[in-house]
Amino acid sequence: MIESEKSITEAIYDHTILAGDHWMHEIKKGQTFRILDLEGNQAADTLFYSAHDTSDRYSASDTILRQQGLYITAGTTLYSVNANPLLKVTADTCGRHDTLGGACSRESNTMRYAPEKEHMHACRDSFLCGVTQWGGGMDKRDITCNINFFMNVPVTPEGKLTFEDGISAPGRYVEMVAARDVIALISNCPQLNNPCNGYNPTPVQVLIWN
Repeated sequence: MIESEKSITEAIYDHTILAGDHWMHEIKKGQTFRILDLEGNQAADTLFYSAHDTSDRYSASDTILRQQGLYITAGTTLYSVNANPLLKVTADTCGRHDTLGGACSRESNTMRYAPEKEHMHACRDSFLCGVTQWGGGMDKRDITCNINFFMNVPVTPEGKLTFEDGISAPGRYVEMVAARDVIALISNCPQLNNPCNGYNPTPVQVLIWN
């Protein structure tokens, strides 16, 4: 784990994303971006796009291949589908972040849990709200594999994924520096059916420094 030297009082941008809400914002090249888990055990589903070509978006497979590791932590570079570096993780007090679990949807809630869960809000709904409100021709085709910051999804020896209690805690954060102008889209996960949020979704804070 690596702590940051950044002071919250010096941030040029500070916003709290309420549980279940989405947030979309541009981060300029060279700026530092932090996601802070305010109350602990909260999953922040996140997508990144190149600001000047949103088709060049975060690629889970390229990031995993180039890092030779499944998890994101300090030192990890996030790559796009065109093999461009988007951001580099420079500080992390959580330890690791999931790249494989994907975003919950009303359809997956139905399949994983019960038919009566279909009505429940899910991260894919939040992502759809984000890209359609942002404009610029973005739509559901721009919602691909995401990062689950603070989420604990171990891989078993058989290659299966399990959703376990989070390994984060109140005040833990992940911080990264933008390698180019990027757009960040976060769904502050509303999931109530598995332990990724401790069955109690809570707010996260996002900050940006020049």
